[in-house]
Amino acid sequence: MLTRNATRTSQFQQPKSLPSPWLSPVGAHVLFSSPELVGTPMSYGRNEEIYGEGEPADYLYKIVRGAVRIYRVLDDGRRQISAFYLSGDVFGMEGGEEHACSAEAIGDIDVIVFKRSTLVALANRDGEIVRQMWGMTAWELHRAQEHILLLIKSAQERVVSFLLEMSDRVESNEIELPMSRQDIADHLGLTIETISRTFSQLESGALIGIPTSRRVVLRNRAALDRLAA
Repeated sequence: MLTRNATRTSQFQQPKSLPSPWLSPVGAHVLFSSPELVGTPMSYGRNEEIYGEGEPADYLYKIVRGAVRIYRVLDDGRRQISAFYLSGDVFGMEGGEEHACSAEAIGDIDVIVFKRSTLVALANRDGEIVRQMWGMTAWELHRAQEHILLLIKSAQERVVSFLLEMSDRVESNEIELPMSRQDIADHLGLTIETISRTFSQLESGALIGIPTSRRVVLRNRAALDRLAA
């Protein structure tokens, strides 16, 4: 699903935790700055679907502003969020011809949309483009594997690991979470009550501060690292 225009651009940021030399969606600025790869600015509103599960994977998306959740609805009606993408990230890369999951805007967002066919055509002429595309695919596989491993941890370990990941991605111990606690619960395979209780426990232990419902400050990074291990 495509809709209207975006107005500004953003630089990519490379999370500290990503394995080098894999090229992550957040580090693909060389690939997506190619003069031959022209994108279209688009805008989506809060909770608006960007693409649905099973739809043709004809486009890639670079986030200029805002955040996106990638999810599937299970047979029993539960929602499983597999990933969050933030400003500067590129999403929509698929191994097949269709999207395996759906993508929604968490809030109002601006993106640049690139045709997958154009990227493939460039790759057929340039081995460096092939390497970068492989790097993006490898990063997505790594992310999926890390998420599976996360789901076997305790509730506290999952929440702490999530906060540390978000901190690494924004390169700050002060995190403005774009997603709701229900989103976090659906990502970590927990209930919203467990998320709220764990946040409160971490705050009571002086490990984090919660100035607002969406803002989290990591106050004792070393202790949090030990809890997530």
